[in-house]
Amino acid sequence: MAELRLIVGLGNPGPEHANTRHNAGFRFVDALAAQAGVRFGLESKLFGETAKVDIAGRSVWLLRPATYMNLSGKSVTAALRYWKIAPEEALLAHDELDLPPGAARLKFDGGHGGQNGLRDTMQLLGHGRFHRLRIGIGHPGHKDRVTGWVLGRPGKDDAVLIDRSIDDALAVLPLAVAGDFSEAMKRLHTPRA
Repeated sequence: MAELRLIVGLGNPGPEHANTRHNAGFRFVDALAAQAGVRFGLESKLFGETAKVDIAGRSVWLLRPATYMNLSGKSVTAALRYWKIAPEEALLAHDELDLPPGAARLKFDGGHGGQNGLRDTMQLLGHGRFHRLRIGIGHPGHKDRVTGWVLGRPGKDDAVLIDRSIDDALAVLPLAVAGDFSEAMKRLHTPRA
């Protein structure tokens, strides 16, 4: 499996979206940047903010699209082209309605599951052959309540669980970056004892 060269956090820009469920992907790359002691800088030609981190002895680009979620693909595809990175070498971190808070799952390829950032990226790429980190935010129970749910802030307990799943994903990231996705998945997907 290819090594990772780009990690994208999906979310919506602006302080009003900062701690919403939909911005779980931003929270992941922010935690990664903080862990590495780097700051994001605006890169207008990539329609986003970028940073470079060292993970498992490898240089990896981080990207936070400055577009809204439903236009994320514009930033993702610009970065892939600019840095000459294959989609298979990219990981997109995003919120996932179908997983409970506290769960995070790695996945390669597949559909977008209604996630607008993935939908836009797949539309522009023409496929879904990239890695995903699905960060569970839970489901409100009815499809009519989804928009308000994803754009809302999680309660205290859910926020703690989401942060814990981000920490769990950060712990296995060096394996994924090195291309050992099966071991990274095994560790991330195995429930804590």
